[in-house]
Amino acid sequence: MPTDQISSPDDPLLLAEGWSRAGRKVALATVIETWGSAPRPVGAHLVIDSEGNFEGSVSGGCVEGAVVAEAADVIESGTPTVLEFGVADETAWRVGLSCGGRIRVYVEPVAPGPRR
Repeated sequence: MPTDQISSPDDPLLLAEGWSRAGRKVALATVIETWGSAPRPVGAHLVIDSEGNFEGSVSGGCVEGAVVAEAADVIESGTPTVLEFGVADETAWRVGLSCGGRIRVYVEPVAPGPRR
């Protein structure tokens, strides 16, 4: 199967590559740190395109909605960012991370690859 036809969320990195090669503007979100109770481990990925489509997971619930929204800015600006969600942060309650832990998520643009 050509990489631009990949539709399985089993490997978000391959999916990001396939979407990029298909001409989609893409960002990749990666869990880079966790403290306490966290829904996903370090290294978990979420792939987002400029249309708001996404596959994978970095947390679940409303946290992913916040990451998808931030990814739109990253795609537009080309500038990566680090997001932090935790119960000590009032944002965590607003986006639904009430599990008692904290997570840091790195969101970066995916450079377009050569089309196949």
